Amino acid sequence: DILERLKNGEIDILVGTHSLIQPDVEFKQLGFVVADEQHRFGVEQRRKLIEKGDKVDFLLMTATPIPRTLANTLYGDMDITTIETMPAGRKEVKTVLVQENSFRHVLDEVVSKIEEGRQVYVVCSAIEESESINVRNVLTIYDNLKKAFKGIAKVGVLHGKMSSEEKEEIMREFDKNEIQILVSTTVIEVGVNVVNATLMIIYDAHRFGLSQLHQLRGRVQRGSEQGICYLLTDSQDENSLERLRVLVNTNNGFEISAEDLRLRGPGDILGTRQSGLPAFLLGNLVEDTKIIETTKKDCLEILQHAEEKENSQLIQKIVQLNMNALTTMD
Repeated sequence: DILERLKNGEIDILVGTHSLIQPDVEFKQLGFVVADEQHRFGVEQRRKLIEKGDKVDFLLMTATPIPRTLANTLYGDMDITTIETMPAGRKEVKTVLVQENSFRHVLDEVVSKIEEGRQVYVVCSAIEESESINVRNVLTIYDNLKKAFKGIAKVGVLHGKMSSEEKEEIMREFDKNEIQILVSTTVIEVGVNVVNATLMIIYDAHRFGLSQLHQLRGRVQRGSEQGICYLLTDSQDENSLERLRVLVNTNNGFEISAEDLRLRGPGDILGTRQSGLPAFLLGNLVEDTKIIETTKKDCLEILQHAEEKENSQLIQKIVQLNMNALTTMD
């Protein structure tokens, strides 16, 4: 019914998940797309949304832009509006890096929060035990915490393999404080608003992206009470630890994204990779913004005088070299 009404122009505003990308979703005259939590969409997915209309305006919203998007803003291919302030009464999340992948370091803090009547998230990168990777998993941690906190707090579990009904029931119980400790995968990353949950423990923190960690810790700063996020890791890799220290030192999403860009690279501006080193021989995308700005002006000058032989040959050559990638541009 919704698809039919949408096609006929009887629906003016449609709100949906990634299901909007599906081929059978047809708009009569799509003019504007808003993608909230932009980092959850791939390049091709964003392209498919835009192609559902003619000359569609596109607004991307995110607390932490992925490296590729930040690079696009530096190149001047994307207008940007920054909201610098937090909602009234909110405090910044306090983030603590623990170089030990063990619950014992945070046990006293968890008990203290529960005694205060607060709630806790415990986040793992895997649902169940695996022979291929050595990480803490949701099911094992859930069983361990259920035994450890028996008679003290109720422990719940949440992950992507559960049915929608099961997930909704668990979140309802957590929202009503019937569950005090929620062991979960990253399914809580967006769209979860439990003001009473003010403590988060993230196992194997080095396995998550900076943007993802920033989004996750935002779950424990939904009210005026101080939120605390513990990043647990046993990684000895200095690059991984350097990334995690970025989160300890700042709560600014753009600073985090800029550091992510410096460490991971911007991916393909003409292409679909959303991170990774660009094909520059000498340039540095973060440090060389002045020459990038000058280059942009030179490019516009060439395009505005495309009829000149030298410019025309250069444009044709660039188009020829990037033909496959041009269709993926934002």
